Amino acid sequence: MLYIVIPVFNRWAFTRDCLLSLRQQTTAAFRTIVVDDGSTDGTAAALAREFGEVLVETGDGNLFWTAGVNLGIRRALAEGATQVMTLNNDLVAEPDFVAQMLTAAAHHPTAVLGALELDLATGEPVYGGERFDWLLHRRHDLLRELPPAARHGLHPVSYLPGRGLLIPRAVLERIGLFDEKRLPHYLADYDYTSVARRHGFPVLCNYEARLRTYPDESGQEQTRRVRSLRGYYQHLFGIRGGGNLRNFTHFALKNCPRPYVPLCLLNGYTRRLVGYFLH
Repeated sequence: MLYIVIPVFNRWAFTRDCLLSLRQQTTAAFRTIVVDDGSTDGTAAALAREFGEVLVETGDGNLFWTAGVNLGIRRALAEGATQVMTLNNDLVAEPDFVAQMLTAAAHHPTAVLGALELDLATGEPVYGGERFDWLLHRRHDLLRELPPAARHGLHPVSYLPGRGLLIPRAVLERIGLFDEKRLPHYLADYDYTSVARRHGFPVLCNYEARLRTYPDESGQEQTRRVRSLRGYYQHLFGIRGGGNLRNFTHFALKNCPRPYVPLCLLNGYTRRLVGYFLH
């Protein structure tokens, strides 16, 4: 049985739309776990009132993404999950999303799977996985490299985000949970899927499974929306900072091939120090 884990903190309107989209799936072969990390906007009461079928785990407001996901995964495994999916609450699943993920998983039972993301407003693809060149510190965006006619099926990638990430139980039993100690919020998903790939598990983006997303609602976009010295500090050192130098260092040391580490760190630090003001 597939268990879908959704970590949330406030933003009930997003959570509600996400859960409604899961109710409208063409298959019912899954259960949903919401990890409510101390929301103050009435999320807990609304979940109990509107979504009685959803399992709920609670936190005190200090879990952040990684520990929240891990709490939900532990509950899923205790419930007997054979597959776990992490899903952010600011996503809306296409009606056949779960069915397409389960179909791909049936053909590739040891694979870690991600999904194609579409802009909710326009319907245009915005993320379809990437391959990363450690030597040149360059990401190859599959959506830019694949012609539209090739945007279907499964595509090998270097890593995947936690937005609609299906993980077989065998992977969890082999490599454990997400690294909440060193990567409490950002990069934990890229790290986990990179580790899984190094352990021999295929990491694939499934273009048949589609999620609709709000590109402007990510924490990184909100931090950069109004640039300031305080925002710059949060970008580089805050737990929710997309350019967090500490997180990047942990990620690079764990996943970069050893000969490329010095160049990778230099390149990565430079991009984070100046990138806040350029994008």
